[in-house]
Amino acid sequence: MKDQQKDVRLVKSAGSMPRYAIYCILIGLTGVIITFIALSHELGKPLVKRKGIELKSNLIPASRPVPANAWKAPAENTIPAGKAGDAIRYGRELLAHTAKYFGPKGTIAVISNGMNCQNCHLDAGKKIFGNNYASFISSYPKRSNRSGRITLPAERITECFERSLAAIKTPDTSGKEIKAMLAYMSWLGQNVKKGQNLFGNATEKLAFMNHAADPVKGKSVFLAKCQKCHGVSGEGLLAADKVTYIYPPLWGKHSYNDGAGMYRLINFAGFVKNNMPYGSTYQNPQLTDEEAWNVSAFVNSQPRPHKDQRMDWNDLKKKPIDFPFGPYLDTFSEKQHKYGPYKPIKEAQKALIDKKS
Repeated sequence: MKDQQKDVRLVKSAGSMPRYAIYCILIGLTGVIITFIALSHELGKPLVKRKGIELKSNLIPASRPVPANAWKAPAENTIPAGKAGDAIRYGRELLAHTAKYFGPKGTIAVISNGMNCQNCHLDAGKKIFGNNYASFISSYPKRSNRSGRITLPAERITECFERSLAAIKTPDTSGKEIKAMLAYMSWLGQNVKKGQNLFGNATEKLAFMNHAADPVKGKSVFLAKCQKCHGVSGEGLLAADKVTYIYPPLWGKHSYNDGAGMYRLINFAGFVKNNMPYGSTYQNPQLTDEEAWNVSAFVNSQPRPHKDQRMDWNDLKKKPIDFPFGPYLDTFSEKQHKYGPYKPIKEAQKALIDKKS
């Protein structure tokens, strides 16, 4: 009864309100309804845009399925027993913790910069598009386009020591350690045939952009998504033992030199796209293609050790288009060869080679 009397009083009170006040309330309610409808319309729009999902101004890369025929590393329980298995396991250990044996505090030799082979060949060379070793053994021996001579697999490993590990000298190619590394790589690529086209091999080749990669924009990506692990100055993070790195240095005297494969932007951008920041995979990348190009450009614009490469790529027709040191077959600058855009270079070189042949 009391509630009914209260309702009656409210109705009478509303009836006694000035007419303009009622109009104001109705206008306000109409605005709220229109805003709600507009927001509902926007939220109902499809979010997929080209290769990513657009949320406001940021692109979240879309997930990508892995084909059923993608390369897979053999299971570790297939490593044989006995001396053969011991060599394989030792080879894996050397690749995973190279600095422990060959770094500044190495137990075998003090020759390298402190990085591990698996800093560039992830999960000891087992991850798809993680610069894996899937086809390494089946590819060698072969004529190197860089040196112009037949290269054996053991020699190729020492080249990595010289470039990616910036080593002052290299391990003996006939020694126990190189043999163990080769044993592991042979086991890893045991079912791969020479010239076989493998999905997930080495690093992904991203589509070329129509403009140069931008180190300035790349710095923003680095500060937002990379410095947490690699440090604001790219110095990396040493383990508690101060012998190996948990996260490797990306530039400076302890990083790879400018003769390393990662110093070539096409290689590095494909690697970064599929593996960085930590936790990224081919299936679930965390960077757009452009972010990967730009942050790779930023990292490779920073100071690092230099290697004399005047004797490399004497056959200019076989020189990679992203190799940042001249001379070249074409007339494009070293800067464009380093950062792109690459499509004009590729087209120009093809035309020149076709003309000469």
